[in-house]
Amino acid sequence: MKTAIKAALLLSALGLAACNNPDRFGDGSGVTDPGGAYGSGYGDGSVSQGNISDPNSPAYFQKTIGDMVHFVVDQSTLTPEATQILTQQAQWLTSHPNYTAVIEGHADEQGTREYNLALGARRASSVQSFLISQGVSGNRLRTVSYGKERPIAVCSAPECYAQNRRAVTVIAQGAGS
Repeated sequence: MKTAIKAALLLSALGLAACNNPDRFGDGSGVTDPGGAYGSGYGDGSVSQGNISDPNSPAYFQKTIGDMVHFVVDQSTLTPEATQILTQQAQWLTSHPNYTAVIEGHADEQGTREYNLALGARRASSVQSFLISQGVSGNRLRTVSYGKERPIAVCSAPECYAQNRRAVTVIAQGAGS
């Protein structure tokens, strides 16, 4: 009986260890997540970001160009600052055709879940339309709305709300289809 329990514990531990392999789907070099939505971002070993000083790297895209734009309350209209950032994103994406992008739309915690999902979708769509208007092929872009489900600032203050009203362009290697 004790042997069966020990064997079950050993198998459970091995099973859990197998689930904790961040590189189980490959070498990790094909995944870039500058927005940090799929991990902790830099330094977690699962993301290939490159060097921030290399203009061809995802790290440069995220930190120098900026992968995020913000919106006014209940709006999906691009601000002049957002337009400036997205123009640079479009130039980078146009000159790096081996990358695709997922545009994440987010909202702050105000409003219902359904309303915020719709608002996040409009924000992501607004960014996608702008990038397409700047020459980025539509088959390289897709959108997703997280509504208020993935805040970057967790508090009920206007400063936090402002940070969470955003669209994030998450790039990945691989040509669009």
